Amino acid sequence: MAVWARLRGHPGKVPDAGGGRRRRGGSAWAAGLAVVVVLLAVGGYALFQRARPYLHGSGCEVTASAGKMSLDLEQGANAATIAAVAFRKRLPERAVVIAYATAIQESHIRNLPGGDRDSVGMFQQRPSQGWGTPDKLRDPVVSTSKFFDALVQVKDYLDHDLHIAAQEVQRSADGEAYAQHEDEGGLLAAAFTGREPGTARCWFPPDKRTDSRRPDALREMRRAFGSRLQVSGPGALAAGAASDPESWNSVKVGNAREGWAAATWAVTHAQVYGLTEVRFAGKHWQVDAGHDGWTPDESAPDDNVIIK
Repeated sequence: MAVWARLRGHPGKVPDAGGGRRRRGGSAWAAGLAVVVVLLAVGGYALFQRARPYLHGSGCEVTASAGKMSLDLEQGANAATIAAVAFRKRLPERAVVIAYATAIQESHIRNLPGGDRDSVGMFQQRPSQGWGTPDKLRDPVVSTSKFFDALVQVKDYLDHDLHIAAQEVQRSADGEAYAQHEDEGGLLAAAFTGREPGTARCWFPPDKRTDSRRPDALREMRRAFGSRLQVSGPGALAAGAASDPESWNSVKVGNAREGWAAATWAVTHAQVYGLTEVRFAGKHWQVDAGHDGWTPDESAPDDNVIIK
């Protein structure tokens, strides 16, 4: 009874003695757990950053005001080439929309080695119908040039419904099929002709990168866009010259739309030619973060596309 009386008289003493030790032990355990959690978070973030370039695979995407469209790398490169040839021929955007709708219907914008009967290439043009030799028609620049050359021969083609203008060129079994791709064609044209700047991006993982061949890329770009594109900078330009991946070149452009078309061409061809950076008009694309697309870069010029 005396013990119970003493405990009742000092109810906090015994709990304080043991409870204080438990609180100190609990605080130490909680602090240790917090350290472990932080270390795991830091380690996990580091692993994520290292794995991130591999997570998205390869591809291109257009995100414009009219919507979004996914492409693979080949489709992206071919779409950029179609726009480039239109710039060389100084054609209006409507011609580009017609070309895209046609290429989507005929090949899904892929450079097919064959097709129905003797049809080949993006536009499934037939050598037997006078379009040219198979090897030439498998060249996206040549096949696009031939398509546009035929399109401009269609009287008042800009005023026709898309499927009518396309069918006058293609003479396919079902000309109305081209109409279903008009919206997609408009979406691609907005991005690849530069009307909506920086709306096309491409990416691929580090294990898909290739050695730098920037001189070859610049020559191919000028073949598509035309010789009026002036190329300069410290990087080598001669055919067969070694390409220094740490160097760079610049492509002088006449206006913002042409600049964005050229910049987008470089991004869509980056994997093929080992390009790592493209800068233009306050924006920057780099291979290490291709999925992020175009990011701000105040030093990127407005009159030259910088390619590394």
